Amino acid sequence: MSTPTATAGSGRAPGSADPRRWVALAVVLIAGFMQLVDISIVNVAIPSIQRDLDATYADIQWVLAGYQLAFAVMLITGGRLGDIFGRKRLFMIGMAGFTLASALCGLAQTPDMLIASRILQGLFGAIMFPQVLSIIQVTFPPQERATAFGLFGATIGLATITGPLVGGLLIQADLFGLEWRPIFLVNLPIGIAALAVAARFLVESKAPRALRLDPVGVVVVTAGLLLLVYPLVQGRDLGWPPWTFLSMAASVPVLAGFAVYERYKKALDGSPLVDMDLFRQRSFVPGLLLAGIFFMGIPAFFLTFSLWLQIGLWFSALHAGLTGAPFAVGSALASAASVRLVPVLGRRILSAGSLLLVAGMVALMWTVDRYGGAVTSWQLLPALLLCGLGLGSVIAPLVNVVLAGIRAQDAGSASGVLTTVQQIGGAIGVALIGVVFFGLLGSQAAGVADDVLPGLRADLQGAGLPPAATQQVAAGFRTCFEDRANAKDPSAVPASCAQAQSQAQGQEEVGRVVAAAADTARRQDFSEAFQRTLLFEVAVYLACFLLVFLLPDARGDAAGQQAGAAA
Repeated sequence: MSTPTATAGSGRAPGSADPRRWVALAVVLIAGFMQLVDISIVNVAIPSIQRDLDATYADIQWVLAGYQLAFAVMLITGGRLGDIFGRKRLFMIGMAGFTLASALCGLAQTPDMLIASRILQGLFGAIMFPQVLSIIQVTFPPQERATAFGLFGATIGLATITGPLVGGLLIQADLFGLEWRPIFLVNLPIGIAALAVAARFLVESKAPRALRLDPVGVVVVTAGLLLLVYPLVQGRDLGWPPWTFLSMAASVPVLAGFAVYERYKKALDGSPLVDMDLFRQRSFVPGLLLAGIFFMGIPAFFLTFSLWLQIGLWFSALHAGLTGAPFAVGSALASAASVRLVPVLGRRILSAGSLLLVAGMVALMWTVDRYGGAVTSWQLLPALLLCGLGLGSVIAPLVNVVLAGIRAQDAGSASGVLTTVQQIGGAIGVALIGVVFFGLLGSQAAGVADDVLPGLRADLQGAGLPPAATQQVAAGFRTCFEDRANAKDPSAVPASCAQAQSQAQGQEEVGRVVAAAADTARRQDFSEAFQRTLLFEVAVYLACFLLVFLLPDARGDAAGQQAGAAA
């Protein structure tokens, strides 16, 4: 991941040779780790959040996408605020706000409160996170920066691996009966301690020629993105009224207006939120498309993967976290190796990573098709490891390769725009995959029920139920299963299900038979929906493979390597 560095000071801060700079590094790395973990840790908590807050599927999408959108639209502005008012000051403001927002997330009593708190987390995270790299840049002398940035990269890999595992452990432990809430509340002692140490050990710095803020640009681009993402997330729950399509269509002229305003802003004072002249550089547009499309696939995959494991297969949060560990381990291993391979392979490392992801997703589809709802974690391991190797082969060198054709003086601005597009891509991916996955759960429910009904009828008759009663129970089961699969709130009990349950009251054996059939149908429905959404992932990474050919070759590009090291 990269952050905007266009206005990061290039000189050393006074006293940068002080041994305390390593304590300062530890503080900012802990802050970065805390924020990065909060991105991945939420996935394993989704079912627990749904049950506790009676959250709809759309609510869950907003918990993920709301954070990413807020982070994206504030990221460049967060960097500029640090350049103008001081990086230490903005780091501490961001850390304090992120910690407070984490507390609000952990104390949330309704889905709306949790969504609002996650958006607040994203906003303060976008204020805090750019200061991490800027502080490293101005605190360490040139000969030590590579080591400091290397530790930052290792922190990203560690956060990726530990997030789902820590989340699973916390939820499994059910500390004080709080279920999912400790995944957010654990940030409080960490944040408070980091603030105390930062106040003493961080050195204040500002940019000598900081760019001005662009609040109008932020408002316009936020409006354009919400016009696109909001109907994608809410459309299914609302039955796709006409305004949802009008809203998505309206996002196009609003975003076009943003581009026009940014040109005006540059002519006015030279400080647009996004420098539109970047898009005149031939390699930048395909690079942005590559980054945006690639990151559409990552959070989308982990959303459906978590729902499939925990709701579809009834894996515990810890079991789900351990199941996904091969993906994270493969990503960490490939990330470490890929950075060394870029000087040799250039952009081909991105091609190889994209193809590995395609192969891994196809292998995952095959595994789910073969084993269905009875699949085990061990059977998923090879495909997930392959996916992780592909992901790590792309993420680590992505910024370096994409920026290889960018002019050196534009590398910082381009890096900020690139990171913003990555986050926007992730939010759009979550919105799109929700339309596909939740739509499939409902649309294929009738067919899944028909597959299960013959076995249900045979088991009911084996339990001694008369034929007429068997048909009545089977018909009730089919209606209940369809209604539950199409429900907006997965925790709600449809009226048809309540009626079916009343029919089985007093008949213990019949109840067990129906429950077993429901378990089989649920596993099949979620497995088929997950398997089909993997086609979305395959399409995403095939598109990335093709886009790589439009990028310049990063081998031997000193400017690109320097930009990559700084990012």
